[in-house]
Amino acid sequence: MPVIHLLPDHLINQIAAGEVVERPASALKEILENSLDAGAGEVQVDLQQGGIKLIRVTDNGGGIAKAELALALSRHATSKIASLDDLQKVATLGFRGEGLASIASVSRLTLTSRAAGQDMAWQVDTLDGTLSEPQPAALAAGTRVEVHDLYYNTPARRKFLKTEGTEFAHCEDMFRRIALAYPDVAFTLFHNGKAQWRLPRQPLDKRIAAILGADFAQSALTLDESAGGLRLYGLAGSPTLSKSSRDAQYFYVNGRFVRDKVVAHAIREAYKDVLHHDRHSAYALFFELNPEGVDVNVHPTKIEVRFRESQPVHRFLFHALHKALALTTAGTAVPVVDAGGAAPIASSQYPRYEQAAMPLAAHEPRNFYETLFGGLKANPGAGLSAAPGLALSPVLAASSSTDAAPADLVVPPLGYAIAQLHGIYVLAQNAEGLVVVDMHAAHERIVYERLKTALDADSLAMQPLLIPVVFQADRLDVATVEEQGELLPRLGFEIGIASPTHLAVRAVPVMLQQADAAELARAVLKDIREVGASRVLTERRNELLATMACHGAVRANRQLTLTEMNALLRDMEATERSGQCNHGRPTWFRLSMGELDKLFMRGQ
Repeated sequence: MPVIHLLPDHLINQIAAGEVVERPASALKEILENSLDAGAGEVQVDLQQGGIKLIRVTDNGGGIAKAELALALSRHATSKIASLDDLQKVATLGFRGEGLASIASVSRLTLTSRAAGQDMAWQVDTLDGTLSEPQPAALAAGTRVEVHDLYYNTPARRKFLKTEGTEFAHCEDMFRRIALAYPDVAFTLFHNGKAQWRLPRQPLDKRIAAILGADFAQSALTLDESAGGLRLYGLAGSPTLSKSSRDAQYFYVNGRFVRDKVVAHAIREAYKDVLHHDRHSAYALFFELNPEGVDVNVHPTKIEVRFRESQPVHRFLFHALHKALALTTAGTAVPVVDAGGAAPIASSQYPRYEQAAMPLAAHEPRNFYETLFGGLKANPGAGLSAAPGLALSPVLAASSSTDAAPADLVVPPLGYAIAQLHGIYVLAQNAEGLVVVDMHAAHERIVYERLKTALDADSLAMQPLLIPVVFQADRLDVATVEEQGELLPRLGFEIGIASPTHLAVRAVPVMLQQADAAELARAVLKDIREVGASRVLTERRNELLATMACHGAVRANRQLTLTEMNALLRDMEATERSGQCNHGRPTWFRLSMGELDKLFMRGQ
């Protein structure tokens, strides 16, 4: 029978390395975190063969005293915590005191350091658990850690490493994660002698743009929200520039990159209303709270955390991000990047002008387009020649008459309509170029937001129908009306049972009068049946309202007058989240004059 015995320290370190040092990127993370904890202002990383052959990190931090070099490579030796109280409020990136020891147990490691005030640098080497005596070395200041031949003494682990290119990709991703959170530190990354990244000390927005790209930075939403000792700041990506994967999601808790279920759910819920179902948001967000409010001692890799009060954290993150996304309206951000274009103009800066004077009101009585604009159907550009199905803009109409447009007219963000294309798209001209609007998607968002507002205020008005719409319904729909009939008036409906196989729609929401009453009723009853009455007005409320808005939005192939088109544009500029439809697809795009000139090779 085998007897119980203590394992040698070197073997213990190698076992720990299996958790802490999964691959070269893991070792790089541990060393970089030590550099930042040491107060480094400049960090240089040199890799060879994706970090398998060599990882060298040189910093100008506080350094390690000669007498502490050996201790720095011992297990559970650290300068960052000294008691359980310290562990419960960790404010540094590292704290376990096992990173360097684990790395040293599975590599040939050289540690060189010069502490502040020392006359020279000192160096120690490790090989198979044996530590050399400190030797004098050349180093101006700070610390240099060299990791040679990772897993050379554990071939079973080494064979699980991937190709050089794959391991470098993981190292580069780790480098970007850490560099993004510390813009006041200059970072350089070399691979096989070639510079891959040079990041000077710079403002946070510049660092984010350098790592996530100029397109992301220019279109992203700026956040800085604080409440109850919590703060969230950074950039949240525009839903229009969403990704097919999660590789552009950077979230930090007190400067530490983390993956957390509470955080991920809060962000996903905040984006739910504006993001297409198969797309992922991009963001660089920084969350700060009292270190006592988060437990970072959850996993050896320190990528997971546990919030001591997760519900308030979830609520704060959701509302902060939801608020920022709600403030976005069509025209306030440009979906298509234009390097040379002028900045968008706020809607409050432009005067009311001719046909744009009357706002589109989706809550008006039945046939709101005809009712609201029925007396204004005459083509304002009468006398000018236009292609069939196209209407002339007020700008073109004015230019053909003696009454020219005011010289000081400021064009609104989405401009003025000039035509309708195939009954689907509205073409408009703004100060920067051409704006293309998907009229159904845009109107769907407008109706959806108004439905939400009305339901929140318990004022979803009902419009009785002069002649009830009777339609054949399946038995499940009839049963739903019978069981959930008291819920329907809250949604603006009055639906009765006309026979065992027929339902009668006697009233619909005022703002959905244009919709096909029978189809709208079927869709609503289907959602109520599938979701359940208890949830349809709580967590699944928005999905039901989105269904209703889709049925109530203006249909494709519907010919609009210029007045109607301009009114739609103005309403988009005034409606929250109108840059995306209810399914997260964009409602508008812009082509700048520069982009149009390139298409036609003007000036070339």
